[in-house]
Amino acid sequence: MIDSHCHIADEVYASDLEEVVARARTAGLERVMVILEAGNSQEEEQARAAHVLWPDIRVAVGVHPHQAKQFEDDGLAAAAAAREEMGRLAYARAVGEIGLDYHYDFSPRETQQAVFRAQVDLALELRLPVIIHTREAEADTMEVLKSAGPDLRGVLHCFTGTRELADAALELGFYISLAGIVTFPKALELREIARAVPLDRLLIETDSPFLTPVPHRGARNEPARVIHTAETLASLRGISVAELDRATTANFHALFRP
Repeated sequence: MIDSHCHIADEVYASDLEEVVARARTAGLERVMVILEAGNSQEEEQARAAHVLWPDIRVAVGVHPHQAKQFEDDGLAAAAAAREEMGRLAYARAVGEIGLDYHYDFSPRETQQAVFRAQVDLALELRLPVIIHTREAEADTMEVLKSAGPDLRGVLHCFTGTRELADAALELGFYISLAGIVTFPKALELREIARAVPLDRLLIETDSPFLTPVPHRGARNEPARVIHTAETLASLRGISVAELDRATTANFHALFRP
């Protein structure tokens, strides 16, 4: 089993990183994808420490839309920061998480768009997939992805969007990744989408330390808890956890080529 999106390089894990990694491995995880904020030296160093503990860890590097404001309208500078960091990490496999967030608008929308487009261009140049964050920005997100052309590969992470967004992403050949929200009993619309996503386009994640799944809501999330999302998805789809595990693991390898 693979947690396709986690933030264990976040400082909230600094004091018990070794234990978090140990629990993930004990739970049977093959590897995790650790998301890094481009230019964040603390996260980069913690990712290095995690990789020493667990050499199968892979990372993605990108400028999140919340941090896009650091680059004003200079998308090329944001892409350069991601490129530089990936050049230092031989186990980097994706550009992300990147995208648009119009819910919080922590960065001006024009800046978010410039930074997003530049990083999509970087992914195309490096022939790497993208990990997409989108919130209340579905139309603009899809416009950027569609305009990039057929060579762009990627995943909409922690999917909470509409069925229309899911269908549009799938039509582009993208994957859909589901996190602990799908375990929440009131997430009825998301559960319906989870049933409909083709099995060969499905990924699972924790997005830890956020979105802790049932039955651990209220506690800090971590990669070992991806099993609860897998169990819920398997139940929703009427298949075994083992079958879901095989499919999502194969999908991770197909997308990220780890």
